[in-house]
Amino acid sequence: MANSFKCEIVSAEEAIFSGDIEQLVASGMMGDLGILPGHAPLLTELQPGPIRVIHDGGEEENFYVSGGFLEVQPDVVTILADAASRAGDLDEAAAEEARQHALKAFNEKSSELDYTRAAAELAEAVAQLRTIQQLRKKAGKG
Repeated sequence: MANSFKCEIVSAEEAIFSGDIEQLVASGMMGDLGILPGHAPLLTELQPGPIRVIHDGGEEENFYVSGGFLEVQPDVVTILADAASRAGDLDEAAAEEARQHALKAFNEKSSELDYTRAAAELAEAVAQLRTIQQLRKKAGKG
């Protein structure tokens, strides 16, 4: 069995990452999901949150997805995300502003659609902030 597999992370706008990795950890709808070489085929929905990619040699790279799907095939894992970025590119001030805006909209809902949209925006902003905090903690700045 190989010690690595191909991983592709693609957003609606662009390919974010493509390469061989040893391990991947993603936020699935039922909790965190770890993928190693030889994992059984799988298709699952992702919730907004971090994607951790562990390269050969243990080097870790972090990404953020706003939701999407993860597909595991014998030699490749593909993440199709609504929006994705390298976690280091996230803007904490913008995420906090989005969280505040979503909270305000959540509290001032005028229809079920507004409530649903505000809840989705709030979940995404909180997931971005959580990703930033996890990176900061790993870097010893938390």
